[in-house]
Amino acid sequence: MANPGIRAFFDEATNTVSYLVWDPETQKGAVIDPVLDFDIAAGEADVRSAEAILAAAKEEGVAIEWVLETHAHADHLSAAPFIKAKTGATIGIGARIRDVQKLFRPVFGLDDLASDGSDFDHLFDDGETFAVGSLEFTVMSVPGHTPADVAYKVGDAVFVGDTLFMPDFGTARADFPGGDARQLYRSIRRLLSLPDDTRLFMCHDYKAPGRDEYKWETTVADQRRNSVHVHDGVTEDEFVQMRESRDEELAVPRLLLPSIQVNIRAGRFPEAEDNGVAYLRIPVKPVRRSPASG
Repeated sequence: MANPGIRAFFDEATNTVSYLVWDPETQKGAVIDPVLDFDIAAGEADVRSAEAILAAAKEEGVAIEWVLETHAHADHLSAAPFIKAKTGATIGIGARIRDVQKLFRPVFGLDDLASDGSDFDHLFDDGETFAVGSLEFTVMSVPGHTPADVAYKVGDAVFVGDTLFMPDFGTARADFPGGDARQLYRSIRRLLSLPDDTRLFMCHDYKAPGRDEYKWETTVADQRRNSVHVHDGVTEDEFVQMRESRDEELAVPRLLLPSIQVNIRAGRFPEAEDNGVAYLRIPVKPVRRSPASG
């Protein structure tokens, strides 16, 4: 079984890790979870992070055939359309993105959004395989963080998205619409049933207390021994109680509102107005207060 070449790209602004993954034999490759550099205060979007991935692909002699999303991210905007425009790559995501689109279409009033997943080029089913050169990728459905989360297994490597973090930091939140802590536990146990030496590549790292460096690669064995949330011996009920209690204390991601609107469209912004500017929506709910007595 051939193993892929892998280069990681860390975006400290969103604590996100993107990957260039390729077949050393044919030099065909894929990009996983590319980040669009978005300055919410200035309303400006830049592609410098995506350009760094493209520069690395050129340096390695890799032809990019796929852009793979592990899910519709809530903490950064996707640069998938830029990568596709530059390389002709196919954008893929898990088939249950349709469930996520149906959840959020009314939240943002996105009348231009088709909730059939057609903004993406390919929707992956659980267990589906596809080739990148001589490498075979296998798609694993791992819902819980969102309904549409998938992991991509290739050789001895698995790109787990937000399902797991490094062992000293824990696991993904499960309180977004459609999230489910019980499903998340079962998805994690599915990942941790892989061989002990399977390499697991994270989508995020936040430097757990006491750790000075960012890290994003671990193994099944390390997670099973050392995960602070889901090491061997932690029961499903214990995990669910911990996860739900912890999620109640977490802040909303800073880029959640723009990220969801863009990422459920495969990274597509709404059509620009005549002034060349695209506009996103901010839902505002009035706070209803009881009339003052007296």
